[in-house]
Amino acid sequence: MTRAGEETYEPTYERSYDKSHATGDAKGQAKGQAKGRALDVAVTTEGLPAWLDPVVHAADTVEPEQLSRFLPPESGSGRQSAVLILFGEGSRGPELLLMERAGSLRSHPGQPSFPGGALDPEDGDPAALGPLRAALREAEEETGLDPAGVQIFGVLPKLYIPVSSFVVTPVLGWWRTPSPVGAVDPAETARVFTVPVVDLTDPANRATAVHPSGHHGPAFMVEGALVWGFTAGVIDRILHFAGWERPWDRAKQVPLDWRS
Repeated sequence: MTRAGEETYEPTYERSYDKSHATGDAKGQAKGQAKGRALDVAVTTEGLPAWLDPVVHAADTVEPEQLSRFLPPESGSGRQSAVLILFGEGSRGPELLLMERAGSLRSHPGQPSFPGGALDPEDGDPAALGPLRAALREAEEETGLDPAGVQIFGVLPKLYIPVSSFVVTPVLGWWRTPSPVGAVDPAETARVFTVPVVDLTDPANRATAVHPSGHHGPAFMVEGALVWGFTAGVIDRILHFAGWERPWDRAKQVPLDWRS
């Protein structure tokens, strides 16, 4: 899923995971459980549902500047991280997996996001397989997701979040074999939920989020949540380049507060 001049992701790697889902006290326990049996993960488009073809094409052709104006510093600085953009198929068709941050957190309380986080040393090279390992590991730690049921089919260009200095690699996955998910650590995650793509493309659920700082960006009002910021920006671009976007009223605004 790469082009000339971009970093290369090898087709397979091995990672040890435990099939059991973490319960009890949080990520520390989940990290301990994410060991044991070997799991082979292939970056492949083989066997994907036909409706994912436009996303595969977008991942093959999109340029970094088409996804965001915030790109990683040329100096190479920034904290390497990854998110898992996981597509599944529910009762209402294609859907995305999201999680909502706990309302008690000091940073972005209650904000929905993709599962993900910073790379750990054991994840490996950030310019190779590290982001893929991190995306699956973090998804398991945060949502209890079984990585064995996920087929990674692409990797989008690295993006940058200036406010936190995170260099983020979006990893695209197909939830080939769904598994139970839920908030592993209630102190960090309020809930884990899926959003039908048909709701994300519904113009009635779209708006422009306006932060007191003056920042404007796409937002989605779905599943009782307001999705904005980095997550909404990536979803917006995927919908656009996959040809799924429907015309919506960009003048419709949703104000954010300073805690956002």
